[in-house]
Amino acid sequence: ALARLELEADLRAAIEGAEVTFGAFRLVYQPVVSMDEGRVVGAEALLRWTRHGETVSPMTFVPVAEETGLIVPLGRWVLHEACRQLAVWDAARRVGDRPLSLSVNLSPRQLHDPSLTNDVAAALAESGVSPERLILELTESAMMQDPENASARLRELKALGLRLALDDFGTGYSSLGHLRRFPVDVLKIDRSFVRELAPGADFGRGDAALVRAV
Repeated sequence: ALARLELEADLRAAIEGAEVTFGAFRLVYQPVVSMDEGRVVGAEALLRWTRHGETVSPMTFVPVAEETGLIVPLGRWVLHEACRQLAVWDAARRVGDRPLSLSVNLSPRQLHDPSLTNDVAAALAESGVSPERLILELTESAMMQDPENASARLRELKALGLRLALDDFGTGYSSLGHLRRFPVDVLKIDRSFVRELAPGADFGRGDAALVRAV
């Protein structure tokens, strides 16, 4: 319990004490590769926090930020920083290179925050990035906490021109009805199904068939 309180205190200090720079936080970028073309077509922004000189796993601090509401200002910073980085990549793009897309994860608390749409619009306007280049990722469980509110919020976001991705598909509700109800553009099949598709992997569990069906 003491460790949990200390973690929350340090997280709050890192966010509220560095409102402008968020110096203890950084984003790393996982490439998205087109298997057909064999090239990088985008990236996913992943949040990292350095605490006492060591990198803290998001699995450790994100649930605390979600529970305390600190995820809202932190998520706002992530949106702005990710769009800023995308603009930097644009400036370095060579003639003939296709623009990259960038995915940013949304937590349940962010999804249901009334300021989310304005925060996203501000990040896009500040960076000058085209909305269709931004992909916001969320899980089914986040949407199902308050389906009516989630549906309205997602349609607000879609009206900005960006894309929406449903993450970890296959592990939660995985309802086809939800795909009709929510304006989702991309399905991300959970890694528990995809990791067994590598050459030489055991296909006995039917993962390949499930992935093809999805």
